[in-house]
Amino acid sequence: MTQVRLAHPIPINIPPTLTLTVTHDQFVELCVVNQDLQLERTATGELIIMPPTGSITGNRNSDIEGQLWLWNRQAKLGKTFNSSTGFHLPNGADRSPDAAWVRQDSWDALTREQQEGFAPLCPDFVLELRSKNDNMEPLRAKMREYMDNQARLGWLIDRKNQKVEIYRQGQDVEVLDNPTTLSGEDVLPGFVLDLTEVWS
Repeated sequence: MTQVRLAHPIPINIPPTLTLTVTHDQFVELCVVNQDLQLERTATGELIIMPPTGSITGNRNSDIEGQLWLWNRQAKLGKTFNSSTGFHLPNGADRSPDAAWVRQDSWDALTREQQEGFAPLCPDFVLELRSKNDNMEPLRAKMREYMDNQARLGWLIDRKNQKVEIYRQGQDVEVLDNPTTLSGEDVLPGFVLDLTEVWS
């Protein structure tokens, strides 16, 4: 019997009429008929149901997305995406970062059909915001997965401890204690994320 696990590992059993693993196409079908659920799929086909965030976390995430969107609106260097967007990573997983950005040339290389579905690429920049009850280890594994799939920059923001883990290609993870801002470096040139509202 296949299991679906929540972000806080509570298994849900699926009848044996389904295969032991879910393919990408089956995952897309599940998403279509379960539009009220936020689902992810690991590279091995395991389903993950992401519970809704609390209101404060949702508000902080909205602030982050807004800052990224505004920078990109002015810079016009790519496309920004919110937490409801799924990406079909090169390793076969289907993931939804809390915020993401893709270079314009990478986006333009996709067909219209690919853009309409789960874009078959890993974003250049990914961000995950820890909710109050999130375990850090699954989030860290997710960040490593993004890096393994060629994300160039990733931020794991831990509101609970006011820390940020910065992930870069080919480098050790850098941990910042209570930073007030984060630089987009050469991946998001000129972007500076103000963390004032995130920490409040």
